[in-house]
Amino acid sequence: MNSNKPSKKDISLFLALVLFMFFHVSNSLCLATPPPLPPSYVGSQACKPCHETEFEIFVTHAKKSRSYQSIERLEKGLTENDLKKCYACHTTGYGKPGGFTSLEETPHLKDAGCEVCHGPGSTHILDKSLDSIIQEPTLQLCNTCHTSERIKAFRFKPLIHGGGH
Repeated sequence: MNSNKPSKKDISLFLALVLFMFFHVSNSLCLATPPPLPPSYVGSQACKPCHETEFEIFVTHAKKSRSYQSIERLEKGLTENDLKKCYACHTTGYGKPGGFTSLEETPHLKDAGCEVCHGPGSTHILDKSLDSIIQEPTLQLCNTCHTSERIKAFRFKPLIHGGGH
């Protein structure tokens, strides 16, 4: 008699094949290298171990290393929208993924730190590659905050070409 009903041997082979494929695919997924994470902001303190001299010069001489103090002095007279405009230049990474959000959530990004000019540092800290950081910021990058309008309004002379360190 020839029946269309699968034999126990056929069922066993089919189940073995399904199990093999399931474990093979699940193991492949577990062992696969996850995609690289986008660089994130780590704060200037994270730069200090490898760039101690530059860090000390920056925190000693660069006003932007204390830029949040300007916000604190003026915040009583500012609206929430005005404060947000200040955050763009006086904090690190505001409005960008992983950047400053508030003193409570991201206190390490409250000033305009190293990453404002050199970009998010998480990848550079891991790989130590010069390709994962902005080595020499351009004037165009500086001009995002150092506009002629702001220079006149706040009466300061930025040392754009003097460097922060």
